[in-house]
Formats: sequence, structure tokens, C-alpha cells
Amino acid sequence: MNKVVMYTTGYCPYCSRAEMLLTQRGVAEIEKIRIDVDTEQRALMMERTGRRTVPQIYIGDTHVGGFDDLSALDRDGKLLPLLNG
Repeated sequence: MNKVVMYTTGYCPYCSRAEMLLTQRGVAEIEKIRIDVDTEQRALMMERTGRRTVPQIYIGDTHVGGFDDLSALDRDGKLLPLLNG
């Protein structure tokens, strides 16, 4: 299974929903990068993704985007193939 990395903050309902969806799809471990605690990581996230909001999710080397993007991938049947590599 591909590694999942999620940029997040301490309280983020969309981050929680994304984590729940990923867990339901069999993801056992999500590397969470807290951008509210580490301002350097916030700057890195914005540089990498071009976005300011969380969550920002990477599956392997693929930038998925936020929760809405993740949910759309799941609806289209493309999330599990991406997770499984």
C-alpha cells in the first residue's frame, strides 16, 4: 500500500473526515504533518501544493488535494487503485 501523508491542524473537521474515509479503505497509518504547530511545514505545504487549506493529502507521490478531492476519487472508484499502487 502506498504511503499516505496528510497536512493537518489540531482541529479540522475535513481532516477527520478524510482520515475516516482512508481508514475505511484499509489505510492503517497516516503520516500527519501539523502545520499549526510547525510554521515551516505550513510554508512547505503551500509551496508543494499551491494551496492554503487543510487537509492536503498525498498518496505515494500523488497530490490528491483536500477532502472533497479524496471523496471524488473514492466515488469514481479511483481511490483504492491509487492506495494499492
